Amino acid sequence: MASRIPRLLAILCTGVGMSVAGLIMQQLCMNKFVSPSTGATISSAQFGILLALIYMSNSTLWGRTLFAFVFAILGTWIFVCLIQRIQFKDVVMVPLVGIMFGNVITGLTNFLAYKYEMTQALSTWLVGHFSMVLRGRYEIVYMVIPLVILAFIFADHFNIVGMGKDFSKNLGVPYNLVLFMGLTIAAMITSAIVTIVGSISYIGLIVPNIVAMFKGDRIRGTMIDTALFGALFVLICDIIGRIIIMPYELPIELIVGILGSIIFVILLLYQLKNGRKAVRFGKRGDAG
Repeated sequence: MASRIPRLLAILCTGVGMSVAGLIMQQLCMNKFVSPSTGATISSAQFGILLALIYMSNSTLWGRTLFAFVFAILGTWIFVCLIQRIQFKDVVMVPLVGIMFGNVITGLTNFLAYKYEMTQALSTWLVGHFSMVLRGRYEIVYMVIPLVILAFIFADHFNIVGMGKDFSKNLGVPYNLVLFMGLTIAAMITSAIVTIVGSISYIGLIVPNIVAMFKGDRIRGTMIDTALFGALFVLICDIIGRIIIMPYELPIELIVGILGSIIFVILLLYQLKNGRKAVRFGKRGDAG
């Protein structure tokens, strides 16, 4: 009750939350490579936590979470404003802008951490792990549940906004309002998880893409599957991280990055191979 059940609940909320946050951002930004890690959301939340540690040294967990919320939302919105000003939105260009913007924020965070001698205190939030999850110190992560439910309720609106501004206006959907709401939900989910668990970079990128390979791109049809697969994926990664060098454990971010990337590359190559076969068969059928 003190550690094992809280750890399990934190793992499930992390998997569900980061996967859904990545799915929302990919849909709203119309790019499969956008996620909380490539959209500067995680780095902005870490920056907010550092400012809380520096200027509010006696801040509670809720105080750090509030700072993380505010700066994650601001960072995500600045990223969206940047990509909206890009004339040629290449598939790789959009996440590249997010990665560069995130690196700028990370550099500023590290500078302030060195200046105010907060490097050791900040290290807790730089690498994701569940070893410090205990009863009474993790309950903020429960905020993921109502936020995910809210995202599911407005899933159809996110789907419409993901088709473009003109398309949304033609259907009477307030584009800017829904865009703001969706990105705010994704930023709040990410902030709650980063405050408790730390940075876990790849879940929001890998899990939605893997589910989309089998279930398609419609957000309402894939959100539940994405949430469940995300929870299962993080749980398996945590088990691997705990047994691979027992009695010690590896950070969850390391296992997620390695295992998730391998699975993602294998499935991507499999899809490309099947797609080429279908093209070849189609050409032979046309010739016949």
